[in-house]
Amino acid sequence: MQAITGAFRGDGLMARGLRSASYVVFGYGTSQALRLASNLILTRLLFPEAFGMMALISVVLVGLALFSDVGIGPAIAQNERGDDPDFLNTAWSIQVVRGFGLWALTGALAVPVARFYDAPELALYLPLAGISLAISGFNPTRIHTAQRHLLLGRLTVLELSSQLLSLVVVVVLALIIKSVLALVIGGVVSAAFMLALAHFNLPGHKNRFRWERAAAEELIRFGKWIFLSTAFSFVSSQGDRAILGRFLTLEALGFYNIGYFLASFPTILGHTMTHKILIPVYRDLCHDATGSGQRKLRMMRFGLSAILLSMLAIMALFGPALVEFLYDDRYMLAMPMVTLIACAQIPSIIGMSYEQAALAAGDSRSYFLLSATRAVLQVSLLVAGVSLFGLTGAISAMGLALLLAYPVLIWLSRRHRVWDPLHDLLFFTLGAGLTALALILHWNLISAMASAL
Repeated sequence: MQAITGAFRGDGLMARGLRSASYVVFGYGTSQALRLASNLILTRLLFPEAFGMMALISVVLVGLALFSDVGIGPAIAQNERGDDPDFLNTAWSIQVVRGFGLWALTGALAVPVARFYDAPELALYLPLAGISLAISGFNPTRIHTAQRHLLLGRLTVLELSSQLLSLVVVVVLALIIKSVLALVIGGVVSAAFMLALAHFNLPGHKNRFRWERAAAEELIRFGKWIFLSTAFSFVSSQGDRAILGRFLTLEALGFYNIGYFLASFPTILGHTMTHKILIPVYRDLCHDATGSGQRKLRMMRFGLSAILLSMLAIMALFGPALVEFLYDDRYMLAMPMVTLIACAQIPSIIGMSYEQAALAAGDSRSYFLLSATRAVLQVSLLVAGVSLFGLTGAISAMGLALLLAYPVLIWLSRRHRVWDPLHDLLFFTLGAGLTALALILHWNLISAMASAL
């Protein structure tokens, strides 16, 4: 115990990394617990179609945010000027202008999106939900500075406080108006709470409008590939709901959204950890000529993959029982979806620890190529899967897309000298065995879902 607690003490990179990882795990776990509590309450106050509607709104908002992402956070984390006030103020100014531009786009897209999905309510809900994008544009760069220096304790507390406050607002509104409008307003309130809490409670540089040409050129040079990468990342992370929303009823999409919420817990946790922690870690350890840096990275990689695979195993094997326990009979079709989605996401954890090595080295172009490959594969296979085999085929296609993109992931990781073939072989084998076991145990549920939908 002394050795373990000692590893968390001090100001060294690994100590800060371990503390930050523990904050991320605690923060994400608590956040998901709050989301689950909110989900359970709201499923009893609202109706399945409301969650399908909110899934479509989220697709548009996240899509706009990702399609316009210029990599402000990663740029601050990896750039040698990441603590320079002129650099930070220029980045913040770009972020504010982008936020208002995104809000305007939600208004412009509202009617076409409502017609495309044959959901007239979207014409009202989208511009209202888009206010959150404008508010988030004012978030101080102190958030990214905390991530740059792996000082995530206070930031985690602020994020959880914002979520808790907005949860209370959403539940109260749902009790009063009993409409999906409660969820929409909740998103805006959450963004406002986060802005206020970060502005008044995070230490560091106070942002003001500034345009330094040299800083802007650095941000644009790094961000142009991030812009393209996140556009394709949207397809990978949100494209399933965008496509399925065209093929499924709002009720069926609501079931899928609940199944995805439960099954994706491990992989979203993994992506959150790697996004917030690994750029600073790679930035320092990959240049360690003694070899100890590579050993530490390998230990971290094996530990992360083992934890995430164990969590996916729980969702794949026991997810249906969890749905049955938590939700009423209206949501039982979500039971086999948890198993299928968890199995489909197993390949994603294999190379999760490799991707940030490219961004840490400033190589946003390689990161873009990986994102583009995954997106093209996922869209083409998802459309083919849902057209030929329904929802079961669509979910299976997502896992197949990750497997087919693996050679590009190897290319990226070899390019930055972080590939670990022993790690990949071990976890591919374990993942394949877990998938086979979960499908055998829940085949009857999966067959029943395929017949019903």
